[in-house]
Amino acid sequence: MSIYAPPQQPVLQRGIMSSINAFIKRHPVLTFFALAFAISWGGILIVVGGPGAIPGTAEQVEPLSPLFLFVMLAWLASPSLASILLTGLLYGRAGFRDLLTRLTRWRVRARGYAVALLTAPLLLTPVLLALSLISPEFLPSIFTTSDTAALLLMGIGYGLIGGGFLEELGWTGFAVPRLRQRYGVLATGLIVGFLWGAYHFSVVFWAGGNSPGMLSLAILSAQLFAWMPAFRVLMVWVYDRTESLLVAMLMHASLTASTLILQPLTTGVNLLTYLLVFGAAVWVIVAVVAVANRGQLSRQSLKIGIR
Repeated sequence: MSIYAPPQQPVLQRGIMSSINAFIKRHPVLTFFALAFAISWGGILIVVGGPGAIPGTAEQVEPLSPLFLFVMLAWLASPSLASILLTGLLYGRAGFRDLLTRLTRWRVRARGYAVALLTAPLLLTPVLLALSLISPEFLPSIFTTSDTAALLLMGIGYGLIGGGFLEELGWTGFAVPRLRQRYGVLATGLIVGFLWGAYHFSVVFWAGGNSPGMLSLAILSAQLFAWMPAFRVLMVWVYDRTESLLVAMLMHASLTASTLILQPLTTGVNLLTYLLVFGAAVWVIVAVVAVANRGQLSRQSLKIGIR
């Protein structure tokens, strides 16, 4: 007599999926960062042919130039894709409505727009002009380019689409409000800021050519970590007061556009010097904001609800 045993595979699969869903619900921010990094790194690894091709040599990178747009799109869109996927999985339509509400929240004080749009250019310009007294290599690119219109259009366009919309739909759209439920502005800004820098590391390191030397590694580290965490603290501080995802996108767009339009065409020690001085300047502004607010950057824990 044979006893029929029903297949156990569906039960096992349901158990695994249930465990995964439970983990995501308990750790949504951790899952968001893991997913965003997996998408960004995955796009690069698929195109270049595996981790052995990172960093890419000039011979490896040049033939892939037609596919570089795909790499950039996967990289730029990864925070947004992670945000949209997790918002739908965790909150469904209510989550998307909340995201749209914050994205279209434009009725904020003019001061919020001024800080968002002017912080980056008003920090970069005096830093570079001061450094240009030491060497003309520090002059802002807008002063030395032969095609001002093209530089402006490229900077503003890339800033709005790449830096602003595609990234902030994830960083501020998903991660920042949830971290602010547990941490203050400074801690939230530092967490997101360092991971923001690490996110940029993938594509910058891959396209950087042969394995970098000590100076190149110092420049790469300064480029990603000397000022990005500090600037993210300022971005979280602005969002804390406006709760507008639109304003956060504009602040990021202004930063990206200003960097592309103003960053000097210099290399080596001069580039490292510029990055470190700019980083110090951003941290000074963070300190000034903290002092002006009596040492308290956070206004209050954000009332996130569905977010």
